Amino acid sequence: MSLIVGLDDCSSESDVIVAPSALDFVSQDDMLTPLGRLDKYAASENVFNRQMVARSLLDTLREVCDDERECVAVLERISRLADDSEPTVRAELMEQVPHIALFCQENRPAIPYAFSKYLLPIVVRYLADQNNQVRKTSQAALLALLEQELIERFDVETKVCPVLVDLTAPDSNDDVKTEAVAIMCKMAPMVGKDITERLILPRFCEMCCDCRMFHVRKVCAANFGDICSVVGQQATEEMLLPRFFQLCSDNVWGVRKACAECFMAVSCATCQEIRRTKLSALFINLISDPSRWVRQAAFQSLGPFISTFANPSSSGQYFKEENKSSEDTSALGIVFQTNWTRGADAPEDIEASVHLEEALADGAETPSQLSAPAESSSPHRSSPEPPPDAAGSEEEQEACACRLASQPEADTGAQDSAPLDQEQYNSFHFWRTPLPEIDLDVELEQGSGSEPSPQGLDVEPEVPAPGPASITMATRKELEEMIENLEPHIDDPDVKAQVDVLAAALRASSLDAGDEASEAARRVPQDELPSCRLDHDASGPLISEEVRQTVDSALHSMHNGSDAGPGNGFSPEEERRAKVQDVVPQALLDQYLSMTDPSRAQTVDTEIAKHCAYSLPGVALTLGRQNWHCLRETYETLASDMQWKVRRTLAFSIHELAVILGDQLTAADLVPIFNGFLKDLDEVRIGVLKHLHDFLKLLHIDKRREYLYQLQEFLVTDNSRNWRFRAELAEQLILLLELYSPRDVYDYLRPIALNLCADKVSSVRWISYKLVSEMVRKLHRAAPPTFGADLIQELVESFGRCPRWSGRQAFVFVCQTVIEDDCLPMDQFAVQLMPHLLTLANDRVPNVRVLLAKTLRQTLLEKEHFLTSASCHQEAVEQTIMALQMDRDSDVKYFASTHPASTRISEDALSTASSTY
Repeated sequence: MSLIVGLDDCSSESDVIVAPSALDFVSQDDMLTPLGRLDKYAASENVFNRQMVARSLLDTLREVCDDERECVAVLERISRLADDSEPTVRAELMEQVPHIALFCQENRPAIPYAFSKYLLPIVVRYLADQNNQVRKTSQAALLALLEQELIERFDVETKVCPVLVDLTAPDSNDDVKTEAVAIMCKMAPMVGKDITERLILPRFCEMCCDCRMFHVRKVCAANFGDICSVVGQQATEEMLLPRFFQLCSDNVWGVRKACAECFMAVSCATCQEIRRTKLSALFINLISDPSRWVRQAAFQSLGPFISTFANPSSSGQYFKEENKSSEDTSALGIVFQTNWTRGADAPEDIEASVHLEEALADGAETPSQLSAPAESSSPHRSSPEPPPDAAGSEEEQEACACRLASQPEADTGAQDSAPLDQEQYNSFHFWRTPLPEIDLDVELEQGSGSEPSPQGLDVEPEVPAPGPASITMATRKELEEMIENLEPHIDDPDVKAQVDVLAAALRASSLDAGDEASEAARRVPQDELPSCRLDHDASGPLISEEVRQTVDSALHSMHNGSDAGPGNGFSPEEERRAKVQDVVPQALLDQYLSMTDPSRAQTVDTEIAKHCAYSLPGVALTLGRQNWHCLRETYETLASDMQWKVRRTLAFSIHELAVILGDQLTAADLVPIFNGFLKDLDEVRIGVLKHLHDFLKLLHIDKRREYLYQLQEFLVTDNSRNWRFRAELAEQLILLLELYSPRDVYDYLRPIALNLCADKVSSVRWISYKLVSEMVRKLHRAAPPTFGADLIQELVESFGRCPRWSGRQAFVFVCQTVIEDDCLPMDQFAVQLMPHLLTLANDRVPNVRVLLAKTLRQTLLEKEHFLTSASCHQEAVEQTIMALQMDRDSDVKYFASTHPASTRISEDALSTASSTY
């Protein structure tokens, strides 16, 4: 009980026991030297004390950095602390090693070879530590040291790499081996090609074939691209590709998935021939892999892999260096050019068409015989040079050439010699397999009263069909049904040609001899029968089986919903031929185009369309604008996808695609989609808004002006709180000022800018002030500058005399921006804006007067015009400042009296604006 009672039971003062306080211990530690304090707590049995020692090592080094011997003593104690049995102490020590190493490097004259002798052995030893946390910490420390180049090259070769190679030995621990392989792969880009080839690559190749642990093979596959990029093309093709083929056929799907994810990096390290012949087939196997996860990764990498086939001859991308002879390029840049071979393009006139057969045969290019690129032809364009399987046989080429040369030179009258371009040449009729001739009843010819004029026909009647065909009679009911199904698509000239053929056959089937035949001939002009020829065989059939198959295939595609626009008259075979190119293996492109198939979303990945949209600009650049017809339908499908994320992806990249395609294809194919994005959800609209200037500058001036009427719509958003949308609009309008004339700026952009200056959110207003000031600059530099004077007058009326104090404050902000950016010469500013600005010195709201004081003192008076000239304007400014110095508000008085550097207008104006939300 006496122990419980405590000090009150003591009989004398000598028996009183005084408990030590924490201050006593602190004072004792303060009396110790840094090394003494380090030794004291490093030998403590308390784990927390030893952790604190490890954490304070850097501070201890800083205290003794002036004495080299004490620094070395601290490093020696670090070596002893590294043998601590507690894993948390070792992990804490390893976290401090990169910081200590950096300190040692900065103080190397005082601590020579400190890191190499004392710290690096600890890092390397901990790579094989039994504790997982210690190993992870040492791995992170090693990579950090390599990244900061704190390890000497000699130490990497003699101390780091040999240890890592030993850790990957067959008898090593499984976890340690896997981690060591990962470390070797990650350090390869840091140590360079030489060390990687000599010390890392041989063991890496062995690990790729590790039969016992798939984890090791998976790590190798995941980092395969990094190793390839380091060692280069020769080592990749000779040593790594055989291992990569093995990994791509591994029996563990995780390994194959890792290969699919790094396929692009591997492809970049190989030559074009291997990429085309070997890697393409290998990638097709991954796309058709039994595992859905592998297929998913492969489809995500498909677009990037296709982009590795890009080369200047196919994409039209060239690099022009600074000292080249080009007149329009003075610095290194990328120039997109049209790279067409127009040997088989359309003739400019009728006379030139007779030489088309020679052009098809030898690819001759004569300016007088060839027209513009295929961008100006029918909607379904084909590449200028026919692919081998689309050109047909020699007889078919001859038949095509003869049908185009329909008007002989002898009978070229003034009224018939200038037919429309689309009548001279149509890519559909030129490239497709020729339609067989229809044998009409002989009485039709007799009843017409005269031979048909060859000038009115698109084809020459005497050319026979390119081969025998099995002929059957088509019933009148079948013909009527075919015409009825084709009539909804009559706007397409290709479909109209088929309807004309069927209509002629239908009329011929119901005609008798004599008057009825003559009446039919008058109703159906001969120049509307592009593929018909008259035959004297009265018993000939009305329509061939081949024509019926062509129409049936077109109807089948329409009924199945596969109609994709102007080319709905194509058969599936013809559509396939239209997408043939020779830049990338066709199988890869076919797989890429299939990513928009709804079945892919069910069997592969629900976001596969988004991956397709993301990589489409790269694929388009690879194929080149001459092969855009291969991607047009896919792009239109993605642009109408139900998922807004897909459309958003396209919206963010449409300006890049416009650069790739050029102005003609952009106007024809991208502008309609761009217009659709402008009316989409805000999540999609922000994509086109962020790059509005980049897209519009690529359009023709007349087309660009059409969007002036739509800019006002960007002020309306689905959510009024989406202020960043309006802020982005203000940023884009600043860039758009250079694209439009002063009148367009004043009529269309000025109302939007003034509206944004009155926005509820200060960040939007702050950008809008910049917009208005740039608008003042542009309009005042125009000749005559009447629009600039009108704009300033409107600013004074709308903001300078606004009944709301926020409007008057906005006027001060605009004036301050105009002064800072030199948007107006100071003499003009003093006349047009400054008198209205100085009247605000008597404003009843202190916030307005505070901002006015800042503007006058910190911005206006720093201009040379007001420093050197003793004019009436300078006197007015000084009198206003003196009045503000005697203001009743202390803040106004402060900013008018002093010029504090910490409250510059550029730093403080936004905070003032933020207070007026």
